Amino acid sequence: MVDITHKSNTFRTATAQAIVKVSLPETITAIQEDTVPKGNVFAMSKAAGLLGVKKTAELLPDCHPMPIEFCGFEYDIAGLEITIRCTVSTIYKTGVEVEAMHGASIVALNMYDMLKPIDKGVQIHTIKLLEKRGGKSDFTDRFPRGLSAAVIVCSDTIFEGTKEDRAGKAIITKLEACNVSVVHYDVIPDEKEMIKEKALQYANEGIQLIIYTGGTGLSQRDVTPEALHEIIERKIPGIEETIRRYGQERMPYAMLSRSVAGTLKDSLLLALPGSTNGAKESMDAVFPSLLHIFKIFKGVRHDQ
Repeated sequence: MVDITHKSNTFRTATAQAIVKVSLPETITAIQEDTVPKGNVFAMSKAAGLLGVKKTAELLPDCHPMPIEFCGFEYDIAGLEITIRCTVSTIYKTGVEVEAMHGASIVALNMYDMLKPIDKGVQIHTIKLLEKRGGKSDFTDRFPRGLSAAVIVCSDTIFEGTKEDRAGKAIITKLEACNVSVVHYDVIPDEKEMIKEKALQYANEGIQLIIYTGGTGLSQRDVTPEALHEIIERKIPGIEETIRRYGQERMPYAMLSRSVAGTLKDSLLLALPGSTNGAKESMDAVFPSLLHIFKIFKGVRHDQ
C-alpha cells in the first residue's frame, strides 16, 4: 500500500457513474411500477451499493480502509438506459474515487442480477469517475511560484562542527519539492542576538520564508522562540497548532515543542524542532498549504 502516514486529513468527495441498459421497454415499466419479481430494484440496489462502498478496501488490495462520512445514489432513466451516480465523501488522508466507482459498479451489477429473469439483454457499461475534489491536485496550482527561502540551523554543536546537520537539509529538500528556492543556508550558535539579526537581515532582503530549526526545546540554551517573539509583528497560532497536533499524532513528546510562526514585514518566520524527524514532520504538517499565505500577503498589499 502507498504510504500516506505523512498526509493530513482533508475533506474529499467523488462522484462516479455506471449505466445499465435494458433491452425491453417493459423492463423499465416493471422497475417504475415496482413489479420486478426480485423486489424493488432501486432500494435493493442502493443497499448493495452501500455495502460495496464500505467493503472496497476488503476487495481491492491496495485501497486503504477509511471512514465513509457520506454515500448517496441517484438514478436517472432515459429511454432504455438507467444512469447511476454514486457520491462518496470522507475526511481522510486519501481520496474516495475508487470507492465511488465501486459503489456505482455494485449497484449496476445488482440491477443486472435482479432484472435478468425478465430481460436477457441487460448490459452494464460506461463505468467512470465524473468528479473528485479535495485532493492534492485541487491545490497544487494555487500556490505562488518563485518564492525564496532562508534556512537557519541554530545549534552550538553543529556550528562547532562536532555534529552533522540533518534537520536543515530535510527542510531544504521539502522546500525544493514545493518549488521554493533556498537562497540562504546558515548554521549559527544558539545566541539570541544572532538569531534576531539573521531574521531582520533576510526580511529586509525580501526573503519570503525564513525557517529556523533548533533551539525550540526546554533547556536554558534553547532561545529561538524568545528571540523571534521579540521581533515578530503578528503571530499565526494556527500554524503552530497544526504542527503540534500533527506531531502529537505520531509521538507523545510533541506537546513539548515550542514551534513558532509569525510575520516580519513581508516574510513568514518559522521556528521548527531541531531533530530530523521533528523538522520533517513539521514541514509535512504545513507544506505546501502554508504557501497560500503569500497570496494573502499579496492581496493585503494591493488593498492598502
